[in-house]
Amino acid sequence: MKFRFIKILTFIVSFFFLTGFLPVFSILGPSLTAFTSGNVYKAGAQYMINKTIEDATGKNSLTFVKDKIEENNDKKNLNKELMLLVEKRIKLTRQKLNLKNINQ
Repeated sequence: MKFRFIKILTFIVSFFFLTGFLPVFSILGPSLTAFTSGNVYKAGAQYMINKTIEDATGKNSLTFVKDKIEENNDKKNLNKELMLLVEKRIKLTRQKLNLKNINQ
């Protein structure tokens, strides 16, 4: 009888984990928060926020934040490169104009 129960339980657990029927990773974070802090409301809020971000963007919250940070870094690098390019062009233009002859 015990062997049959273990066999059925193993089959059910493997069904959940192998078919992706149960969203294990989306529940794992909030459950860890609930166990470590003892605050169920905080864990529920964390789950709701993650689910909302995932529904709106198609990404989980960590990937979404990482992409936003990388996007901001790319914009900063682009601004620096643009500023260096403009300064270089101004110097080249001043050399071509030969401002010493104009000021006399």
